[in-house]
Amino acid sequence: MGGRASREKGKRGERQAAAELGAALGVEARRGVQFQGGPDSPDVVLEGVAIHVEAKRVESLQLYPAIEQATSDAPAGKVPIVWHRRNNKPSVVIVETSRLVDLARAVVAAAEGR
Repeated sequence: MGGRASREKGKRGERQAAAELGAALGVEARRGVQFQGGPDSPDVVLEGVAIHVEAKRVESLQLYPAIEQATSDAPAGKVPIVWHRRNNKPSVVIVETSRLVDLARAVVAAAEGR
């Protein structure tokens, strides 16, 4: 897949991640770049949720580099996760085991805020 096609697939993945995660958490969600524009803005903004999303819409995920990117890009107080989906498969969320309780707390806080 060429550069432009790959970028478009990435944008579609970010929109899909926003739709899925927003619906699951019951919060407003959108692509981060379209509103914040900076290279360090999150792929997906989940309003009022302490989660930093790195969205990957690729066939072969490089798991540890993706987790490392999410972790290095996440601001203090936000739990870094990777949302991933490949063609014809359901999406998954990946989090380091050491952050699992933090993720659960962020999800519960979002649910209580509905």
